[in-house]
Amino acid sequence: MAFAQVHPIQDVCVLVTDIEASIRFYTDKLGFKLKHRAPGFADFTGAGLTLALWERDHIAKHANVQVRPGSSSAVLIAVKLDSTAILDEAYAELTAAGVSFVSPPATYPWNAYCAYFYGPDGETWELYAWQDGGAPGKLEGSA
Repeated sequence: MAFAQVHPIQDVCVLVTDIEASIRFYTDKLGFKLKHRAPGFADFTGAGLTLALWERDHIAKHANVQVRPGSSSAVLIAVKLDSTAILDEAYAELTAAGVSFVSPPATYPWNAYCAYFYGPDGETWELYAWQDGGAPGKLEGSA
């Protein structure tokens, strides 16, 4: 069986430039609870998998993972919500907490109702709920 079918993603790590600003964003605006904190690193608990932050300079020094100078994060973190109404509630809650969205929630051609915003290092967040009929493009034999 293929790797991704056996080993679930346990966390997403965002490579950031300012760990303190990112910790404030994820705790104060999104409501994550800080779980671990070390020099250049933090991770959080929330519904679902673990979200981790690692300062770019720290990971470069300690793990030899280089982020090109001037590049922004190429991460998109998607959160599936059970309905468009729940998505609208989440949008209102996050907007009230100071999160700036790209635009209000909208229906997209892939049969999803979505809203997008950026984290402090340019990482993209997507909130989505499937419209009636669900996700398009289901592959035969997939769950």
